[in-house]
Amino acid sequence: MDKIKNKYSKKILSLEKLKITVGKKPRKQKIILCHGNFDVVHPGHIRHLIYAKSKADLLIVSITADKHIQKGTYRPFVPENLRALNLAAFEMVDFVTIDNNKKPIKLLENLKPDFFAKGFEYSSGTLPPATQEEAKVVEKFNGEMIFTPGDIIYSSTQLLSLSEPKIDNYKILDVMQRNKITFDILRETLKNIKGIKVHVVGDTIVDTHTKTNLIGGYLKTPTASVSYQDSKDYTGGAAIVAKHLKKAGADVSFTTILGNDKLQKFVIDEMKKSKIKLNYILDKNRPTTNKNTIVAGGYNLLKIDKVDNQPISSNILTKMKNFISKEKADIVIFSDFRHGIFNKSSIKALSSSIKKSIFKVADSQVASRWGNITDFKNFDLITPNEKETRFSLADQDASISDISRRLKKSSKNKNLILKLGERGIFSYGKSHPNGFALPSFTKNIIDAVGAGDALLAYSSLTLFSTKSLLLASLLGSLAAACECEKDGNITVNPDEIIEKINGIENSTRYQSSNEVKIK
Repeated sequence: MDKIKNKYSKKILSLEKLKITVGKKPRKQKIILCHGNFDVVHPGHIRHLIYAKSKADLLIVSITADKHIQKGTYRPFVPENLRALNLAAFEMVDFVTIDNNKKPIKLLENLKPDFFAKGFEYSSGTLPPATQEEAKVVEKFNGEMIFTPGDIIYSSTQLLSLSEPKIDNYKILDVMQRNKITFDILRETLKNIKGIKVHVVGDTIVDTHTKTNLIGGYLKTPTASVSYQDSKDYTGGAAIVAKHLKKAGADVSFTTILGNDKLQKFVIDEMKKSKIKLNYILDKNRPTTNKNTIVAGGYNLLKIDKVDNQPISSNILTKMKNFISKEKADIVIFSDFRHGIFNKSSIKALSSSIKKSIFKVADSQVASRWGNITDFKNFDLITPNEKETRFSLADQDASISDISRRLKKSSKNKNLILKLGERGIFSYGKSHPNGFALPSFTKNIIDAVGAGDALLAYSSLTLFSTKSLLLASLLGSLAAACECEKDGNITVNPDEIIEKINGIENSTRYQSSNEVKIK
């Protein structure tokens, strides 16, 4: 398979190599250039290319780089390297190049093709402004713009909206190979994140699952009648983030607020069992946050929340600042569920208590619209989800790469990992100014609750340890996938991630029995 791939890869050239290959005008051979995204190649494209090839000796196809494609929220679906290889495999195509500019203007000025081919849709009526700009450039070097017949009409956008291509493994390998990251490096990195001192600050939530049997309902009112079976409490919120970090091998301390109630002792005991140092502040004026899910017949029937979202008092804020400033840590993680600890004024005050040398991470998991991830300024890493990001920017339409860039700029944070649910993540940072996407590693979703917590834990440790946003994104995503395959928010251990890595590595290997042999 690699032999076949290499055969066609030779057709893919940079602009500089392409200029040398085709030479300057006047040339013995006529050149025609086609340009587009080619996110999916359909019969309309093929007819377009065949017609273009019939007009010249050499057909060059240029594709827009991933970073400049703004069609649709999640486009492109197919990475630029694979799009280029797809086109290079066609017999009528002589050369392919990836255009790293938003428009093919520079490409046209450098290559000066004899012809520039556009699709039939551009020929009807007044030319679009972008096409007019291209036409002026072509005219300057005495080239000719031609329009191919529209005998077969397809829409790439419509095709992709029906069913996007399933190439997750290729996307993962493509990103890893381009950045020279191997599966061995992933495994080795997991070993090296142990022993890091992490101080988690945030809202504790006790999640209660109450199991019942559905008896029936009343006819006159919409009331379900259930019989109690049993109930079980679980530590959630920032507490489970602390547990994930501990399971990963970190040395963890945890600062939080608890109420003067029976759940206080439960949280204290759970942290002790997990060997997490607990700095808790007792607030007699609020309960320990409790979210009780009533389950009947395997379905969540009702959720009863016992919360007080009022801001913490100035006295408690001072105590928390003291814990933050005195606790020895390599990393401080603010885990915000907007249940009293974090608000606009407290975030600023608590952030100022972190020593400048300490690595800072913030995560905001806010179901309501009270929180805003942009309140956390100048952090080393933030891990919001798409909904939170779009709310913070008041933008529901822009592409993922665009909102990531704007969020980083407005929040002044160094790196961000944008969680996209079942679509995976999009990461953006100084080392990756164009960002990169990773598909979800999850194959069998049982319960997605806690996936963000696992990602937060492992990505924070990895980014601190390696300074690599890509490694942090990969291991964070792998941890999230492991969490999704568990029932409930159960901590993920490194052995589970290694097993996941091994499985992906095996599934992405080309087996000799499956290779196509060409005689």
